[in-house]
Amino acid sequence: MTNAPNRFSLPLFAAGILGLTGVALGAMGAHALKAVLADQGMIPTWDTAARYQLLHAVALVGLAAWTRASTGAGGGRLATWAAGCWLVGTLLFSGSLYWWALGGARWLVHLTPIGGLVLIVGWLLVTIAAFGKRP
Repeated sequence: MTNAPNRFSLPLFAAGILGLTGVALGAMGAHALKAVLADQGMIPTWDTAARYQLLHAVALVGLAAWTRASTGAGGGRLATWAAGCWLVGTLLFSGSLYWWALGGARWLVHLTPIGGLVLIVGWLLVTIAAFGKRP
């Protein structure tokens, strides 16, 4: 047993939230909502939203592992910002696609590329963090 304080991990928390809801929403689209989505021709849209959400959940698990393994590394702050970008970007990207697929307002589709850009910024921050100082 260690006396180290239990630190909150944004990347791990975000991974859990995105993974949990991604699996649930993916299952809903494949089962409970399948007929509705098929009638509207939105199964591919729903699948894209779920795929991006789950891919970024897995990426966040990797980011959490990296930040824990490199305690004190210069990239820690950038990794936290990257996690925030991935969380917000996924909410905008996948969230707007889910809402649109369910017949939500058409203007919501304009949030999708903004979410995609925020996801890209998160990946850029991870790339920059790779060059951080090591302890």
